[in-house]
Amino acid sequence: MASNGTGNGAGQPHRSAPAQNGKAYPITDHTFDVVVVGAGGAGLRATLGAAQAGLKTACITKVFPTRSHTVAAQGGVAASLGNMGKDDWRWHMYDTVKGSDWLGDQDAIEYLVREAPAAVYELEHFGVPFSRTEDGKIYQRPFGGMTTDFGQGPPAQRTCAAADRTGHAMLHTLYGQSLRHSTEFFIEYFAIDLIMDEEGACRGVIALCLDDGTLHRFRAKKTILATGGYGRAYFSATSAHTCTGDGNAMVLRAGLPLQDMEFVQFHPTGIYGAGCLITEGSRGEGGYLTNSEGERFMERYAPSAKDLASRDVVSRAMTLEIREGRGVGKQKDHIFLHLDHLDPAVLHERLPGISESAKIFAGVDVTREPIPVLPTVHYNMGGIPTNYHGEVLTKKDGDPDTVVPGLMAVGEAACVSVHGANRLGSNSLIDLVVFGRAAGLRCAETVTSGEGHAPLPADASDKAIARLDRFRHAAGSTPTAELRDRMQQTMQSNCAVFRTGEVLEEGHQNIHAVWSASQDVRVTDRSLIWNTDLVETLEYDNLIAQAVVTMDSARNRTESRGAHAREDFPDRDDVNWMKHTLSFCDTGARTVTLEDRPVHAYTLSNEIDYIEPKTRVY
Repeated sequence: MASNGTGNGAGQPHRSAPAQNGKAYPITDHTFDVVVVGAGGAGLRATLGAAQAGLKTACITKVFPTRSHTVAAQGGVAASLGNMGKDDWRWHMYDTVKGSDWLGDQDAIEYLVREAPAAVYELEHFGVPFSRTEDGKIYQRPFGGMTTDFGQGPPAQRTCAAADRTGHAMLHTLYGQSLRHSTEFFIEYFAIDLIMDEEGACRGVIALCLDDGTLHRFRAKKTILATGGYGRAYFSATSAHTCTGDGNAMVLRAGLPLQDMEFVQFHPTGIYGAGCLITEGSRGEGGYLTNSEGERFMERYAPSAKDLASRDVVSRAMTLEIREGRGVGKQKDHIFLHLDHLDPAVLHERLPGISESAKIFAGVDVTREPIPVLPTVHYNMGGIPTNYHGEVLTKKDGDPDTVVPGLMAVGEAACVSVHGANRLGSNSLIDLVVFGRAAGLRCAETVTSGEGHAPLPADASDKAIARLDRFRHAAGSTPTAELRDRMQQTMQSNCAVFRTGEVLEEGHQNIHAVWSASQDVRVTDRSLIWNTDLVETLEYDNLIAQAVVTMDSARNRTESRGAHAREDFPDRDDVNWMKHTLSFCDTGARTVTLEDRPVHAYTLSNEIDYIEPKTRVY
């Protein structure tokens, strides 16, 4: 039975936490086998998997589940079903490794692409209303970077779609299935911090109920972070305002690393001036880009793939066109996306959401005129390092694959590193369901329902409560909104599509200055009930730590790879940089330490050879 968050799990009594600034924070304790933080596609799939296994499962989410950001995913979910032509999981793997610019872990990539068809059919059986071909099969459209015959054949029609509202369909279906399997939901609860013991194991999470201002401590044998990306560290992003990477920041505060944070994907087609996403599926259906001269310029940058080249290639091509004076509009600062040559019936059937968004946010009738678009921050390849089971990894005693007991991560929050330096379109939704499912299966293998929990440390909640109290009573001179704006403008200007050492050094200085200025933050609302001033400050604190490690990781990587394009180091350097970046952050001392971790250049089976890095060919 679903809960509105009023239940107390195992029914344990309230306890009072230590007083902070003269204020006492009563805590309600809950006990579960598995606690999932986040109710997007990955969180709900992990929740469903654990609940199906008979484990007592809770899902904590700061927004209603069907408002999670997966609802905005448009184009589709990649799987080699072969419904629209011959396809093979090995071809999907080749494309994904190549798209990652060889930074993806090939064991995890093989797991992803081999499990993808079964995961999609499972979604179909759960009730996802996929679009259909005339003979009733799941409709699949082409997407950027997806090819056949190891890149030698024509584009693959591999992306399974529910019109252009695929994420919406998936999210509603998974939420319904999770309710069916008796998941307990704690809705509009804001997770503040992890509960870690002296041995470095995760014992649960502490959260603030936004509705009544109460604190809740969730004990769990497995805590799964599915908190999404941190796109709102940038000024212009397709991300919802809730995408603040809360789980990533909790991991940093726990002394654990984040991985490959320098790789931030810009989607080529965000609506100019609004940032609202126009799916890559629009180009998969035949859309194309033009400059001020009416030229289909992608033919110059990617003669083979053209408008369906990978996102990093298209974003840089568009940026170069604008830089060289061939942008459109009065300011010559954007590009046109044409759908006006397509049959209106096709637009109505396959791209209804895009047609509506273009009308609302750009005032454009897509059947008659082009859509003004600009590359916009869309996805974070970096995140919490995990293996393909979803278990969080850290570097300990020289072992870069040390599993952190009790802690897992899935979705955009995680860096299982199937995406490496650049994610292919429609590989995100398959990432959510495959690794959300994998996390549920791992919980079923390693957790026994009904077994007792390890004892909590005496100070289990003190740090989280102290942080909450400090921000609640922050009496500095700088409003949170001002600090957030400075952070977003710095990231937009100094860590964008093209980067140089000089620009990144300036960004390093500026973002650290913003981080230091955060000590002077001012919160004016001292209440606890629906205190949006306090919540936005906690979210900003999460964002600034991720912004700092992103900037410092980018400054450190002296090569160009995937979404990380250094104009002063234009070539990929496999000799020195075929490795993951690990970033540790001391949020108290405000320092960043960078280490590295080897790429898994091996596969799970002998059915496909290791895919060697080659010169870029698009």
